[in-house]
Amino acid sequence: MTTKTNTSYLKSLRASRLKDKMAIKANPFSVSTLEASKREEKRTIVLFILPVLILISIFIIYPIMNSVYLSFVKWNGIDPVKTFVGFSNWEKLLHDKIFFSAILNNFKIVIFSILIQISIGLGLAVLLNKGGVKFTFFKTVYFFPMLMSSVAIGILFKYIYDPQFGVINTFFNSLGLEHLAKSWLGDPKFALASVIGVICWQFIPFYMIYFLAAISGVPPELYEAATIDGATEWQYFYKVLLPQLKEPIRTAAILSLIGSLKYFDLIYVMTGGGPTHSTELMATYMYKNAFTKYKMGYGSTIAVALFVIVVSIAVLTTYITRTKEEN
Repeated sequence: MTTKTNTSYLKSLRASRLKDKMAIKANPFSVSTLEASKREEKRTIVLFILPVLILISIFIIYPIMNSVYLSFVKWNGIDPVKTFVGFSNWEKLLHDKIFFSAILNNFKIVIFSILIQISIGLGLAVLLNKGGVKFTFFKTVYFFPMLMSSVAIGILFKYIYDPQFGVINTFFNSLGLEHLAKSWLGDPKFALASVIGVICWQFIPFYMIYFLAAISGVPPELYEAATIDGATEWQYFYKVLLPQLKEPIRTAAILSLIGSLKYFDLIYVMTGGGPTHSTELMATYMYKNAFTKYKMGYGSTIAVALFVIVVSIAVLTTYITRTKEEN
């Protein structure tokens, strides 16, 4: 019955095409009408895309090109006169120890963010998915940090980390563990680790919700089949669920990578890049040079270098992960 239906459908399709060809031969003006409709369709597409292209050009392409231009000039950001200095800013950047220290700090945040945020986010997602509706309350509570602004979180944790009145040191002192009380944001040894802890606390809920959505797309039949075959919960997670989440994990790692490289607001509120540049990042160093020291040319150089680094790493990471998947 199905074969007859398919055959009749193909015959009607061929007859329709033959009829169109005969109509075009009989009336050549129909060709021009068809071309006119195609041109109208293209014109409509362009009209819909044009506003987006204009906005992208104004707010993305032009600022990038302008930053590249400013990286070759000496300018304080106020004076109308800009002095062309060639590659002087770039030469200075290549010998700037603070900038390379900022790159190192950025990559420390990248590594720990990927390891901590994604692993804990995935673990919470698996547990909350296992609990089902009973854990809806916890899903809401765990997501609270994402609802707060980075500035509010930075101010909150400055008080929590306060060496005199902060919750952490007060807790240690009350237990008689005064030796564990530290100047968490004032000591270069602990400042970056303290900030990384806050960053992870803020963004773990994002990856938790992201992986919850990904897990909900895994067919439940796989779990049932694994249970029938006698697989434990760990075996199901490692051998069945985890391979199904390869693509979401890769995307999450790239998002964490790019976000960590251009991180700014929370660091600037909590430490301002200090003490002694121990928490300095490329973005905070760029801001200080451009808007605090009024070295707009050098700040633009740092911004362009940051853009090149972020784009290069993102493209390289995407290429490597896709190549491994294809192989």
